[in-house]
Amino acid sequence: MSAFDVIVSGTMIAQTVRMTIPYGCAALGGVLSERSGVVNIALEGTLLASALAAVAASHATGSALAGIVAGVLCGATVGLVHALLVVRGRIDAIVSGIALNLVAAGGTRFLLRALYGSSSNSPSIQGLRFGDGWGLLARTVFDPFLLATIAIVAAVAWMLRRTRFGLRLRACGEDPAAAQAVGVRVVGMRTAAVALGGAVTGLGGTALAYDLHQFQAGMSGGRGFIALAAVIVSGWRPWPAALACLAFAALDALQIVLQNQTKLPSQVLAMLPFVATLVGLVLVSKRRGGVTRAPAGLGQHAD
Repeated sequence: MSAFDVIVSGTMIAQTVRMTIPYGCAALGGVLSERSGVVNIALEGTLLASALAAVAASHATGSALAGIVAGVLCGATVGLVHALLVVRGRIDAIVSGIALNLVAAGGTRFLLRALYGSSSNSPSIQGLRFGDGWGLLARTVFDPFLLATIAIVAAVAWMLRRTRFGLRLRACGEDPAAAQAVGVRVVGMRTAAVALGGAVTGLGGTALAYDLHQFQAGMSGGRGFIALAAVIVSGWRPWPAALACLAFAALDALQIVLQNQTKLPSQVLAMLPFVATLVGLVLVSKRRGGVTRAPAGLGQHAD
């Protein structure tokens, strides 16, 4: 089979779609957080922590649903901690995000060894056994995680544009002082938005762990940072962010399926998503105004 046949194969398409889920959920978490005015680079750590929480709960109870709930709650907890540190504690958001990423990286390894006697991976879990008798592409298209991610993208886009909560959230991100002057509780809104974004990111971490049927140390592999880049490239909008994540996931899947189809070193292929991220950010930085403008109040503390 030629490299071209591999690229257009069902395996490549299915791999791309599955990889889009953790990227997309993390990007949506970033959109919710940053549209409220809180910079969030802790998406990487949130993916990692929620993946371990999902696997640990699923392994302990034998229930895939319990793992999903645990992963989402863990993500919401990380988001809440970030919000409390930044919004209420007035700690710099970058410092808080870096700290949470480091805690997640080291803490998951510590817990992995404490729980399972290994610092590299957990025991295997069943995960979601949905449509086992179906074809690969059909199982991918009707994957509950994929359907949930699409529904969440649509819900977040609608909420930001059509609801009072969304209007207040965007007001907090654009001008927190003006929002507070008209009675919006900026601190509460930002805390809720970051925690909600953490919960959505937690779903992505759970999907990542369930796709591999185990937790592996460092398994987020930079996906949280690429998702943050997708947020910026998309102009902080849900649907464009999801499409950007689809493009990044396609490059991620491409470097995997081409591993045995080309003589290029695997390290070179593994760089594809990150190179694309840099190129996208450079292109966005050259644009002026328009949809790529960040929320005006991003990073500003409320009084």
